[in-house]
Amino acid sequence: MDALELLLNRRSVAKLEAPAPEGKALENIIRAGLRAPDHANLTPWRFVIAQGRGLQKLSDILVKAALAENSEEAVVTKLKNAPFRAPMVITVIAKVTPHEKVPALEQHLSAGCAVQAMQMAAVAQGYQGIWRSGNWMFHADVRAAFGLEGEDEIVGFLYLGTPTSTPMKAPERELSQFVEYL
Repeated sequence: MDALELLLNRRSVAKLEAPAPEGKALENIIRAGLRAPDHANLTPWRFVIAQGRGLQKLSDILVKAALAENSEEAVVTKLKNAPFRAPMVITVIAKVTPHEKVPALEQHLSAGCAVQAMQMAAVAQGYQGIWRSGNWMFHADVRAAFGLEGEDEIVGFLYLGTPTSTPMKAPERELSQFVEYL
């Protein structure tokens, strides 16, 4: 797929099934994430891949957080099932290194760029994905389960797999509504 076509028509796909990327395809996805902008070469990312039994472990982490908040049964059930919406979930973490010229925000944005690059690399190889987030990624129990410290943050959960449908066409947007010149 042409790179510009890929970027101009990017769409998330929520309905994913096996197979998930593996081997060289998964390696390409991770390498794409490692090419995100990285001021001062801090490599402020960490990727935690859940598949197979790992999806159950991710489910358990989310359920533990929901139970700690005395969440309603429907919320607990939703979180219990969430990781199983795809055959692979990559938790992308901004691993912040204190630096006088690179604030934590810039490192968080860099990790966000890694997620975007990884999703595009998956699509370029015939897979699909969706970047999910939510309040639970900031919960103390979830942070502890992923070993987050200080200003480290989960920037998202990248669900990956084989699409079960064709993505909808990207909406056309009037550029003049988003662009201005000085």
